[in-house]
Amino acid sequence: MSGGRTYLVGLIGSGIGPSLSPALHEREAERLGLRYVYRLIDLDGTGASPGAPGPGDASPGRTGELVRAARELGFDGLNITHPCKQAVIPHLDALAPQAEALGAVNTVVFDGRRSVGHNTDVTGFASSFARGLPDATVDDVVLLGAGGAGAAVAHAMLGLGTQRLTVVDTEPGRASGLAGSLARHFGDGRACVAGLQDLGARLAHADGLVHATPTGMAAHPGLPVPAEALHPGLWVAEVVYRPLRTELLGAARALGCRVLDGGGMAVFQAADALRLFTGLEPERERMLADFRELAEAPGVHL
Repeated sequence: MSGGRTYLVGLIGSGIGPSLSPALHEREAERLGLRYVYRLIDLDGTGASPGAPGPGDASPGRTGELVRAARELGFDGLNITHPCKQAVIPHLDALAPQAEALGAVNTVVFDGRRSVGHNTDVTGFASSFARGLPDATVDDVVLLGAGGAGAAVAHAMLGLGTQRLTVVDTEPGRASGLAGSLARHFGDGRACVAGLQDLGARLAHADGLVHATPTGMAAHPGLPVPAEALHPGLWVAEVVYRPLRTELLGAARALGCRVLDGGGMAVFQAADALRLFTGLEPERERMLADFRELAEAPGVHL
């Protein structure tokens, strides 16, 4: 063990009871010689909503109150998940550049009396992509889904060198909002918007497709794009990881496409968070093996 030091971290979110995060973090921390305790702080168990308390609402489970309580109780940091990634921002003392650019936080590090927000979803996807599709062409990429996961993926792909990212979403305003934000951070011309009706035409000439909607999850089965829109020259990357083998990846594989499942992003964002909490570098391949083992159990998620 590392000098008797105990790290205390947690996860704030809704419906996180079956999360794999405690096991994923604690297994690797033990191998690093650390005493490391990971606790779940589930909003569903507190009867609280993620935002600031409204008039007459003194619920102690709100995001900001939980962050302040964790700091007072000696936590070293927190992971933040749905629906708190944006709600937590006003309650932090500072944001790392990545989190500020994205407007979302999934990791909070307590540095003395200061709370600093980070976003490891971006680095998590970028690391997974570099590992799983290391020589893929990324000049022209279609992103399906402009929510929180889609925004993280968009920043990752532009950081990896994508020259034209076409953002497609069922809500055109959300797609336009993300494209505008990307233009401010990466320059004009790097991101554009297309409607669902144009998805097939955009994919016909694209290098790859990144899927960042809930379609394909156990509770939302199905294909997010028509199978006929896929073609062998396309690589396909998923954000969904429950199940790891989605219908989209199955259809893409059947056509001979190179594919990337969502497990790597889930693991690498956790590895980056663990490094921020402890200052030590996790062994990512070990964590990937842990994830694959843990994910075989039914009814669990990160």
